Amino acid sequence: MANQRATISLTRYILQSVRGKWIFLLLLFVPCLTQGQQLLDKLAYQYQSSKLNDPSKFYKAGKYAQALFFNQQPEKAMQLLEENLKQAQRFPDSKYAAHLCAILAMNNRILDHEKESKQYIDLAHVYAEKTTHKETKGYVSYCRGWLHARNNQEAEAVRQFLNALQQFDNAQPSESLLIRKASTLSELTSIYANWKEYELQEKYGKQALDIAIKQQDPAAIFEAYMMMGYLCEQQYIESLQDDKLHTSERYYLKAIETYQKNKQNMVVSSNLSFAAINLANLYLHYFPDTYREKAIAYAEMALAQAQQSEQFSQVASAYGILADISIKKGNAERAKDYLLASLTAVNQDPLLDQTVVMSIYQHLSKIYEEEKNLSEALRYYKSYNEVFTRVYDTEKLEQGRRLEAQFEKERQQQQLLRLALESQQKEQQLSLMHIRTVQQQQLLQNMRLNEENQRKELELAHLEGQKKEQQLKLSRLEAQKREQEVLNFQNTISYKEKLNRYYGLLAAAFLLLLILLLYAYLQRAKGMQQQQKLHALALEQERQNSQISNLTAMLDGQELERGRLARDLHDGLGGILSSTKLNLSHRIEKMNDVEKLHMQDSLSQLDSAVNELRRVAHNLMPDLLIKYGLQEVLQDYAKRMENEKLEIDVHFLHYTQRLSTENQLLVYRIIQELVNNAIKHAEANQLLIQLVEENDRIYVTIEDNGKGFDMNAIEQKKSAGLHNIQSRVQFLKGQLNIQSELNLGTTIEFDFPIQNTTA
Repeated sequence: MANQRATISLTRYILQSVRGKWIFLLLLFVPCLTQGQQLLDKLAYQYQSSKLNDPSKFYKAGKYAQALFFNQQPEKAMQLLEENLKQAQRFPDSKYAAHLCAILAMNNRILDHEKESKQYIDLAHVYAEKTTHKETKGYVSYCRGWLHARNNQEAEAVRQFLNALQQFDNAQPSESLLIRKASTLSELTSIYANWKEYELQEKYGKQALDIAIKQQDPAAIFEAYMMMGYLCEQQYIESLQDDKLHTSERYYLKAIETYQKNKQNMVVSSNLSFAAINLANLYLHYFPDTYREKAIAYAEMALAQAQQSEQFSQVASAYGILADISIKKGNAERAKDYLLASLTAVNQDPLLDQTVVMSIYQHLSKIYEEEKNLSEALRYYKSYNEVFTRVYDTEKLEQGRRLEAQFEKERQQQQLLRLALESQQKEQQLSLMHIRTVQQQQLLQNMRLNEENQRKELELAHLEGQKKEQQLKLSRLEAQKREQEVLNFQNTISYKEKLNRYYGLLAAAFLLLLILLLYAYLQRAKGMQQQQKLHALALEQERQNSQISNLTAMLDGQELERGRLARDLHDGLGGILSSTKLNLSHRIEKMNDVEKLHMQDSLSQLDSAVNELRRVAHNLMPDLLIKYGLQEVLQDYAKRMENEKLEIDVHFLHYTQRLSTENQLLVYRIIQELVNNAIKHAEANQLLIQLVEENDRIYVTIEDNGKGFDMNAIEQKKSAGLHNIQSRVQFLKGQLNIQSELNLGTTIEFDFPIQNTTA
């Protein structure tokens, strides 16, 4: 049963790795990928036959480079892209350079060249800012979102993808526009699947499917069916609704049918094996045992296709499914063969996933351990330990990306130490068992030899006893002497065993003492470092507390003054205006018709003044914020500010309402100031307010489509409004980012941590 659980876990782990690779191979680029030497030669001919000054040559270079990249020629592909980039940089329109830089950024990310990838995507952004080509701007935003998604920055990735869709919607129709839009929709579908936002996931997934059917592109239709199948599979895992399970099956079957009907036009030969793997996994883990033969059939289909296309990660996944089925059938030997074949396939994958290798070693070790084959179990356990160390060392170089990395490092160090100790204990147990076995064999052999000698001597004494009684006595004496020697020899062996055991215990005690001393030294050094860090943190905390006190006093004073003004306006001036209206209403009866008409106009103006007074008082101190919270007051504020010429959208994602009332008021004031500035200065007709909570941080974005402004001119003016906004963001311990272009609109973002904003 333990073996069964281990194999199932391994199968799903490999399948998740294959799914991740499939998604970024399918969605990586707008140009089509390559299948076979024939298509590669065709793309090479199209590129080489292009004229030297023909700009379309750069797009052909991108297609040809990607064909080379995914046919195991990455060096040639990168060289081709860099040569064309140098030529594209000489063209007046920077859209070609932006396109090639974006492809180079993603290729370097696949090759784990993260520094080069960041340099190229930054350069692509610079070139995209210089061009007016909307599709190129959208493509660069898509590539930026793609990179953010692979760096686990999904909130920023969503923002870039939404910006890409907006650019694509405003772009001129082209051959590649719908393909790029479909790729962006697929990426959004994948992220919303991770967030378990199934409504948004289904929305964008169906849009991608509609675009694919509209294009009549078999590859895009296949991709959309796979996305929808995976969506329904995840919904079934969450809700266990049978209709979702069968819907997922139908989408996977449609994907396989689409591939088989359009086999000659499918550009990625490994698509069939991936779809078969997903369907086999679905039958294996979620359908009854009566579907086991179907699982085997699709796993074997995937294995044959993956071996043909040399997609070794998919070969490993197919072997993992077959190993799982063998365990369920009780055939442990065949399961081990499949696991070893899976290990071989994973090691042949150019994008080797060390965590998959580590998982295979671990599960092989468990199988052999349950079979009492300790030597093989220890061998695979050592291999697992070595891979674990390499993975840990690799992860150690990437620490600092997130605050959780420090905790992960400590946990892995403890686990590595525990694994090393367990390995040493197993080695010592095996060595001790081997020594004891050798000693027992030697003792048994000595006893048998002594027994044989005694028997022969007794036989000789019996034959000669009849002739010589004296020799018989001598034989008896010699026999007694031999018995004494055997006893002495046994005592000697027993003494040596005790001596060896004593030395072993002494060595173990010495080793344990050495480990304890080393551990105590490390703990003491670590404690001293922590004390130094705590002292530095205390000084920094004191400085921050001082700044926070000043900011708190200033902001509290502003809010108190706002409250006083609101009450004075509402109770004082509002009462006077109401009394004035009442007095005038009493006098209107004594006037003639002309005077009554003029008086009615005056009363209407007084009503407008009272309404405006109430609106100003409400903005100064929003009661809805105290009663219902930030989300309700922002939506109410947006409704009040909307009119025929202005549309305001408010979106909250993953917001858990953990902010204190004071900090909700700060966020409201910041957004209120920014919206007022947009209405007053930008002449915008559309405003977007978005608040996203992710990883214990709040991300707020305010975008408008107004006339924009010059950042340098604003910084030189040093306006009081911008200073107030920066002060409030600083009080929240957040960061403020402003992006604006003339005639293109303004985007203002700020984010801050939740743990520093609780009451």
